[in-house]
Amino acid sequence: MAYASQSGRARTSSSSPQAHAICDRCGFRYNHVDLQWQYDWRGAALQNIRILVCNSCVDTPQDQLRAIVVPADPIPIMQARVQDFRQAETDYQTVTAPPIIDPTTGIPIPVNVTLSTEDGENLLTQQTGVPTGLTQGAVMPLVGKEHFSVKLNPLSVSAVGTDQIAVTFSAAHGLVTDAQISVEGLSDPDACGFYSITVTTATAFTYQTNKAIPAASLLTGTTNMVTALVGLPYGFTQIPQTGI
Repeated sequence: MAYASQSGRARTSSSSPQAHAICDRCGFRYNHVDLQWQYDWRGAALQNIRILVCNSCVDTPQDQLRAIVVPADPIPIMQARVQDFRQAETDYQTVTAPPIIDPTTGIPIPVNVTLSTEDGENLLTQQTGVPTGLTQGAVMPLVGKEHFSVKLNPLSVSAVGTDQIAVTFSAAHGLVTDAQISVEGLSDPDACGFYSITVTTATAFTYQTNKAIPAASLLTGTTNMVTALVGLPYGFTQIPQTGI
């Protein structure tokens, strides 16, 4: 009986002896068979943290230690049939009057056309002409291997009496057709703005204005011509001009 007084919370029986053990958490004596391993979350799996505890001390694994398992992406289907939105798109044109033939393009122009989206919202007509609200400080300084906002030093900028402006240089300018420029400080403000160029020679190019400019030399001491990069509407390769 002397040993029974030291049994703590363990059962002691001479007919069915069982080993005693100490709970690693509270320190009380229990039968070894009544202790259990403590588990806790480590990542996405439960891990035995190697302590034996009694029923009163065992903890529920802490979910905040559990890693969040993100489900796998859906498996792509074979032979998918995706809607060809460009072919299927419609602008729901409603013509309420006989069309007028454009004298320049020969394309019929309905007098009254309503353009709307599929949800019934009215569409805005595509603007033409030099983009408004742009400044030379808004051009992108660098994209890939092409540099923009690079100053060009023309030898001459001349109007020829039409909507074409001719620009020449003393050395190769290094530009290609449809490259964009920003022009400020010419003697005729109608020739200033953002334009797409057409290369004529290695040292010359032209650009189209929105109106005929009287023949004259347009270069001044304050002329500032730099390469530019202006976002264009879908399907456009050049900055849109009036009449295009």
